[in-house]
Amino acid sequence: MRTGVLARKLGMTRLFREDGTHVPVTVLQLDAVEVVAVRTSERDGYAAVQLGLGRRKAKNTTKPMRGHFAKAKVEPKAHLGEFRVAPEALLEPGERLTAAHFVVGQKVDVTGISKGRGFQGAMRRWNFGGLEASHGVSISHRSHGSTGNRQDPGRVFKNKKMAGHWGVERVSVLNLEVAAVDVERDLLFVKGAVPGPEGGIVRVRDAIKRPRPAEAPYPAAVAG
Repeated sequence: MRTGVLARKLGMTRLFREDGTHVPVTVLQLDAVEVVAVRTSERDGYAAVQLGLGRRKAKNTTKPMRGHFAKAKVEPKAHLGEFRVAPEALLEPGERLTAAHFVVGQKVDVTGISKGRGFQGAMRRWNFGGLEASHGVSISHRSHGSTGNRQDPGRVFKNKKMAGHWGVERVSVLNLEVAAVDVERDLLFVKGAVPGPEGGIVRVRDAIKRPRPAEAPYPAAVAG
């Protein structure tokens, strides 16, 4: 098992194939993804690498975190993320990962924070049909209706589908296909949509339900 990467969602576009058909893709940018720290089984009880994405001004970074980045000899990072890896797939602090970490046609899993949509009713949040347009129903046409019974159980069950806050949840989309890779600009073009708004941070890793292609670099594609 090798590390995944952190990426920034730039938006969606489409790629044209040689036969003229087009593929909708999401553009993900690996913005200076570097190894900040390493976890080992001997010291920490598990093997993992901590990656940093983007850049943060030193004046906006706390003193303990400035020391944390200085130890790895990297600039302060805007975002941090940790990936479990096999002990033989550990990387060295300071190494920078590139888009060549993934190959065209490979299946990947993408995890992000979904768009926030605020407080929504049951019809939009859960696709409820609503109440009748007539037959005694007034005012409550878009309500969710009954939420429980009477004295038994005397309460509303947990996880009942009701109106409430929608979005801002961790969402994973499995088995997305890498449609293209731009190593020079560190861009990944993933077929289909991924969670989150433009500018959001996502985690991209090898698909857990599909084999990793033999041509994918192991343990990672490192710059230089």
